[in-house]
Amino acid sequence: MSEKVREMFSSIADRYDITNSVLSLGIHHLWRSKAVKLSGAAKGHHVLDCATGTGDLAITFKKKVGDDGYVLGTDFCEAMIAPAPAKADKKGLVIDFEVADAMNLPYPDDKFDVASISFGIRNVDDPLVCLKEMSRVVKPGGRVVVLEFGQPKGIMSWPYTFYSKYIIPTIGGLLTGNKDAYQYLPETSAAFPAGTMFTDLMKETGSFKSQEFHKLNGGIAYIYVGVVI
Repeated sequence: MSEKVREMFSSIADRYDITNSVLSLGIHHLWRSKAVKLSGAAKGHHVLDCATGTGDLAITFKKKVGDDGYVLGTDFCEAMIAPAPAKADKKGLVIDFEVADAMNLPYPDDKFDVASISFGIRNVDDPLVCLKEMSRVVKPGGRVVVLEFGQPKGIMSWPYTFYSKYIIPTIGGLLTGNKDAYQYLPETSAAFPAGTMFTDLMKETGSFKSQEFHKLNGGIAYIYVGVVI
């Protein structure tokens, strides 16, 4: 992982949740709920959430798998993951959190029923390696789920581009004190492969027997689901 990216996330960690909620108007919570639904996670399942950040997706998964299930949230940035245990405890949920690199997961093959990553795969050094690692730790027939920003087309294109280029850096900078971070994040979203380009990347891994994408809010974000071989 890039040390520059780690330092960037460390600098905004304490204001990350409130900034996300303001910038997305809370829609990101709905996207995460849909990702959990599409993952096929069920009571008793074991789930790995990579790039878990402050733990929102891990918490949503834990509510789904229940007390008999197990959720492990990991992140390469210790400052980002630091608030996650307290958030889970406050909701009465037992979730493990560890610092780990999504491109080099310290877990055995076929350990989990689901592996997920939300708004994180565009920040890894090699998305292909990340997808291979996530699929490696998932049982055959299990699912890898990726929630990531895209590039909306048509009527949504211009307003979203304006919002990303001007509004996100301004508000993000005011809330966190790091405007550069909120210029970097939309830029990486705009450059990252979306839709069929990303499912082609999933095919390239040779790790999935099927892969599909689900467009959210006109292409502002996508959910990708791969069924592991």
